Amino acid sequence: MNRRARIERKTAETSVFLDLNLDGSGKSDLNTGLPFFEHMLDLWCRHGFFDLIIRAEGDIEVDAHHLVEDTGICLGRSWQEALGQKTGIRRYGFSAVPMDDALVTAVADLSGRSWLHYQLSLPPGSVGTMDAELFEAFWQAFINDGKFNLHLTMNHGRNKHHIVEASFKAAARALNEASSVIEGLDQVLSTKGKLE
Repeated sequence: MNRRARIERKTAETSVFLDLNLDGSGKSDLNTGLPFFEHMLDLWCRHGFFDLIIRAEGDIEVDAHHLVEDTGICLGRSWQEALGQKTGIRRYGFSAVPMDDALVTAVADLSGRSWLHYQLSLPPGSVGTMDAELFEAFWQAFINDGKFNLHLTMNHGRNKHHIVEASFKAAARALNEASSVIEGLDQVLSTKGKLE
């Protein structure tokens, strides 16, 4: 099984190349011009055991929103393509990750239906060099094109960096569990016979 996909997307605002391997070892090679975003994606790879290459550029001198959202779109498309027919996958995943003062829970369902429940209460202001609101935009774009459910809930926390970091780690672990293959299962986990 080769669960890997490459996506290229160019618009008047951004250019994104992305290579995703679901069955990797947690390696990342990222170049977006947004160091804090790369730090979060690196954590996502490491804790989900996904290999990810990104080459992205865009009008970040105007605002980082376009590049962050378009990266999410490309990650979602590659995720959906790499999963293929989803035969044998566990489908559901759960993780709760602490990061000092913060605790974030992530629950995923690779159902084929897009839904984001985003309940992170981030204090106003930036996180690293990024506006806090960009993280919800990233997850929404990823989920819309990845066609899955993700519920991110902050149980508690005060430090913005810790909250965001815990959310990326928790999502990675939940998605790793949901996308893992159950040995001997030769169908999808759905009474409908398909996950779409």
